[in-house]
Amino acid sequence: MEKLMQYVWQHRLWDSRGLTTNDGRRIKVIDPGLLNTDAGPDFFNAKVEIDGEMWAGNVEIHVRASDWARHGHQQDAAYDSVILHVVERDDCPVCRANGEKIPQCVMKCSPHFNESYNELVNFDSVLPCASAISEIPSIAITEWIEALAFERLQSKVKRITELLSSFNGSWEDVCYNTLARNLGFGINNDAFERLARRTPLRLLQKHSDSLFQIEALFFGQAGMLDSKEHLHDEYYQHLCREYSFLANKFSLTPMESSSWKLFRIRPQSFPHRRIATLSQLVHDGFVMFKQIVDTKDIKALRQLFDIKLTGYWATHFSFGNSTASEQKSLSNQAIDIILINTVAPLYYAYSEIIDSYELSDRAIALLESLKPEHNTITRQFEACGIKVDNALVSQALIQLRREYCEARKCLYCRIGHRILSRAAVVDE
Repeated sequence: MEKLMQYVWQHRLWDSRGLTTNDGRRIKVIDPGLLNTDAGPDFFNAKVEIDGEMWAGNVEIHVRASDWARHGHQQDAAYDSVILHVVERDDCPVCRANGEKIPQCVMKCSPHFNESYNELVNFDSVLPCASAISEIPSIAITEWIEALAFERLQSKVKRITELLSSFNGSWEDVCYNTLARNLGFGINNDAFERLARRTPLRLLQKHSDSLFQIEALFFGQAGMLDSKEHLHDEYYQHLCREYSFLANKFSLTPMESSSWKLFRIRPQSFPHRRIATLSQLVHDGFVMFKQIVDTKDIKALRQLFDIKLTGYWATHFSFGNSTASEQKSLSNQAIDIILINTVAPLYYAYSEIIDSYELSDRAIALLESLKPEHNTITRQFEACGIKVDNALVSQALIQLRREYCEARKCLYCRIGHRILSRAAVVDE
């Protein structure tokens, strides 16, 4: 409830008839202040006018006035700077540590506000505002989508920046780990990231002239090799022997095979084939980051990931029985997802490091040129009337769903804010 009151104060959604202190003085809010998410008063540097006298300082908000003493604020010097105590229920006066009385007011809001808020956060649907989205002005939706797209891109940039720090500024290592993770295509992302961490690029580079040794390292580290299995599969048994030698030489420890998920995955998308793809990309030396930065044409970017599998993996989806020839490793749609989740964030992260507007613009242009992702999330918003015409928009909607809708952060969503703002007006 206190968070809801903070929201009302921050966005000036109180009774349109205004605020008064509990002793009848008129309050004019010049500036509600800055919301404080750490210890101390709720709002810093507020400015309020009380009966024509200007006050500058902090504002504290409680459901009940008696919460002031219950929280021990009367003994905390950090609260001596409070110029106004805002409450829902005035059940006692409050004072500073020196006994001086603090101005206090009851902040009223429409009962419809609480009703609307509870409906949004407690509604048994991932998208509780679905019926109201069509009532929001299109310009407001467009501006929010743009902000969300950059928010999602920045979250990926943050991850890349953290990787850059852990790999001592090596962009190729960052690219390798980012690409490996995204070859998991959601369901196996974490497993691929663990595989990349357990199989560092510096180790792979020592064997980059041998595709077979790279495959042995990857499949062995993935926990997919056991000499007691597939006894009649010559390639598999050869991998087991090679990995045993390399594991002993470099003191390697494999992952748990249970890390990999196969349920509801088409055979063409089995992690075995994705590992074979990663092996091909590492073979002959991994300079993918340089290639990505040097490549401006989207067709040429796609060709970087248009891998044709050879040998065993041209006719297998996993170890064991062979199948019809399937040389192309990644579909066009899968390559676009790699461009969305790997290439665009790398462009943007690198642009911030070298201060290049050209690269940041290239990242945005790439997302705007790619087709949108088609999934449950985008279909939900399309059903509400939101046009999803490129990857920048689909990324924004994924951010909205995961970071706001699923977390029920309606107070921080511009769509939720519009809905709640309308409900906040007190009925005359």
